[in-house]
Amino acid sequence: MIDLENVAFSYGGGELLSDISLKLSPGSFHFLTGPSGSGKTTLLKLCYGALIPTAGYVHLFEADVRNMERDDIALARRRIGVVHQDCAFLDHLTVADNIALPLTVSGRDTLEEVANLRELTGWVGLTQRADALPPELSGGERQRAALARALIMSPDVILADEPTGNVDWEMSQRLLRLLIELNKMGKTIMIATHDLALIRAAKAHVQARVLRISNRRLQLAGADL
Repeated sequence: MIDLENVAFSYGGGELLSDISLKLSPGSFHFLTGPSGSGKTTLLKLCYGALIPTAGYVHLFEADVRNMERDDIALARRRIGVVHQDCAFLDHLTVADNIALPLTVSGRDTLEEVANLRELTGWVGLTQRADALPPELSGGERQRAALARALIMSPDVILADEPTGNVDWEMSQRLLRLLIELNKMGKTIMIATHDLALIRAAKAHVQARVLRISNRRLQLAGADL
């Protein structure tokens, strides 16, 4: 589905990532770890075509990103749901309208999709907050809204960048359970996180591969996790 082969990425004249190879196969679950500034967010951006590698190859659903037009990348991204670290919303739109924004932009805001929106909003526990504005939400509610927005297009792959970084342990467990449930439905999941306790909690319920960025390279983390 997403395939990185000997990928490198340079930023500001220095190499941030080097010789990265990674396959995100259907139904797999990955954690991506590493210290702040190691390149976790950059690697996620390479995985959904927001960045082009300075060396190596990135294939999105068998297409080389170097040969893809802007429209082709946009279409591929509809199959990839991204939960961004900053959870940016349009503050003048309700929670429901923010979640539905990808549908509106793609012209898929049909009656059937509206019904799916209600179901998804309920699944993440935001039915009672659907008409609220983003500034009125708690940190946990914002993260669940961000997850719902990433799922509204029914993507095959979900990439989450520190989705539990700004919430308490109880809420992080709730978000983790939602992502594990999505994986059991066949979705491919990759979560960038520095929270080793979260990884240990997940491994009790799902077969997850733990990857670590160290010295610009991607390594398989040890069994101590």
